[in-house]
Amino acid sequence: MTYVIAEPCIGVKDGACIDVCPVDCIYTTPEADQMFINPDECIDCAACEPVCPVAAIFAEDQVPAKWEAFKAKNREFFIGKDLNALKEATRLAPKKLKA
Repeated sequence: MTYVIAEPCIGVKDGACIDVCPVDCIYTTPEADQMFINPDECIDCAACEPVCPVAAIFAEDQVPAKWEAFKAKNREFFIGKDLNALKEATRLAPKKLKA
């Protein structure tokens, strides 16, 4: 199982989740509207969930029905992308877009 970032993150991109992730599996890009958790790297530790200021992070089997599409959105974000390039993009991406 993995964790999924859902709609409340859109436009926020706080970055607290990135700071606490022990395996650095949370990514974004300057163009992306939210953070994404790499399902192949997530170790299901749940460290990210309680620090999210907008309660956007859910265990995959607990994503609310209204945000089911975010499971696929999180997986698809990583298709065909170089993880090293994504790590650099995440480092450069603006965080805390909203107060």
